[in-house]
Amino acid sequence: MDKPDVSLERLRTFVRVAERGNLSAVARELGVGQSTVTRHLNELEAAVGAPLLSRSTRRVSLTDEGRGYYAHGVRILRLVEQAGDEARSTHAAAAGTVRVSCTAALGVLHVCRLIFAFQDRHPEITVDLSLDDERIDLVREGIDIALRLGPLTDSAMKLRAVGFSKRLLVASPTYLAARGRPRTPADLVGAEGLRMSNIAGSDLLVLEGPDGERCAIPFGGRFQVDHGLAVREALAAGRGFAPAHHWLVDDLVAAGTLEPILTDHVLLPVPLSLLIAPERAGVTRVRMLADFLVEQAVHIPGISAAPRSPSRAR
Repeated sequence: MDKPDVSLERLRTFVRVAERGNLSAVARELGVGQSTVTRHLNELEAAVGAPLLSRSTRRVSLTDEGRGYYAHGVRILRLVEQAGDEARSTHAAAAGTVRVSCTAALGVLHVCRLIFAFQDRHPEITVDLSLDDERIDLVREGIDIALRLGPLTDSAMKLRAVGFSKRLLVASPTYLAARGRPRTPADLVGAEGLRMSNIAGSDLLVLEGPDGERCAIPFGGRFQVDHGLAVREALAAGRGFAPAHHWLVDDLVAAGTLEPILTDHVLLPVPLSLLIAPERAGVTRVRMLADFLVEQAVHIPGISAAPRSPSRAR
């Protein structure tokens, strides 16, 4: 029996199984039967001459050989796709799927609308938007572009600085009527804070006064959560005060549902960055969406522009 070839179809199946860790999930994604996925994997391992995956009843994981082969496989598939894009005309290249990751609250409230506007201009481009506040591995998850708030350590990614997200302290009139309006940062000590539990250092509130002097105040309360939209709801319900991005609460402030407090003190702005998987930076549709997001994100409430020259994350 002849030895099977390393085909692109088999390689694509292997890469997605490595990323998803589940054969049935990949079968649904590819629109084939699970037996077809299994056959592709068996044929690829036969072609390579080494076990690439370790299968258990619950999960599929990479072997030592599989980890190295996966990294090469991702690069090969992306180079093939990029080569196809470059071979087509500019119009034809503006088609296909771009996978985007974004922090959940920002994505729901603002980035979705930016993507809609982009797709109105480019109806042949499909956008797969993943909303997650956890930092993910772009290459492993097959993500092309990620919008991230906060300091970055993704040294292997291509970074474009989008801008800075301004924040303010807010509380509802109900909460302020019950607890009193704080006049100084010291008044916040022991107050009912609404804290994001998944943000490093969020147990400390750093404020800068009108004289430029900074003070740090212990921050916490009875309600902690890992999602910005839940903080928004808790603020509106009068459950406490919190530092909030303008884009998260500007409409509630305008409606009088929330009120700024300690307005003579400021919170340090948070950097907003766009990351691109290096192998995807040359794909036309990925580059087009990245350019559009960087250009339009500065129109989101509270986002101030930053220098836009590409650099590497530090």
